Amino acid sequence: MSETADLLLVERTDGVATLTLNRPESMNSLSVALKEALLDATRDIAADPSVRAVVLTGTGRGFCVGQDLREHVALLDAGDPAPLNTVTEHYNPLVLALAGMPKPVVAALNGMAAGAGAGLAFACDFRIASAKAGFLIAFANVGLSLDSGVSWTLPRLVGQARATALSLLAEPIPAEAALEMGLVNAVVEPENVLPTALELAGRLAAGPTAAYAAIKESIAFGAVHDLAATLAKEGELQNAMGRTEDHRNSTAAFVAKQKPVFTGR
Repeated sequence: MSETADLLLVERTDGVATLTLNRPESMNSLSVALKEALLDATRDIAADPSVRAVVLTGTGRGFCVGQDLREHVALLDAGDPAPLNTVTEHYNPLVLALAGMPKPVVAALNGMAAGAGAGLAFACDFRIASAKAGFLIAFANVGLSLDSGVSWTLPRLVGQARATALSLLAEPIPAEAALEMGLVNAVVEPENVLPTALELAGRLAAGPTAAYAAIKESIAFGAVHDLAATLAKEGELQNAMGRTEDHRNSTAAFVAKQKPVFTGR
């Protein structure tokens, strides 16, 4: 089923929801309306049990070049305080919704991901990039600090020293360099970006999605807690997963040398 809006396209097919940023004339820069639509759709998908994996992509030449600076400047010139609140009102909840999504999220990077666009990509679990795509940690270029979770996600992807250099120098990162440093999982030809991402999402959607959610929760917890607390969390989550139909059915299938079928329950 497809739901089409002016700014965001949402499609649900075979357990996979595809969110497509649809402002190609501005390389999918994030206007207030697009941020609000994306946050609403992300929350809706997170709560939809029929969706078992998510793909985030963009139309046109860019994945997302971050904040819509034309709108931003116009609001600042008008004395509107809204631009100064967008991190708290939009970016923070959006990144939390993506990173905390209880199902796998794949970013299909059809083009440049800059500023908050890079932050959205980093909040996903997988990143499949076009050979023509790239990243730009652009905040310093407009006299700003980091937002959209980049100060948390980027050091965890590439290490603190490299994250600092990428953020302070604010230079473009081509797709192959991004692959070398671990920012993306794969680089493919432009026409293969979305098919590759959808194939991966379909594979994940057919998997043990309850366990995937627990794994994501476990890794996020371990990133900010000590070993003892993390071990306790692992025990809690493993106990819960051990009670699922997926665990019982898949272990029985393994013993019977059959292919397991996962339901996410």
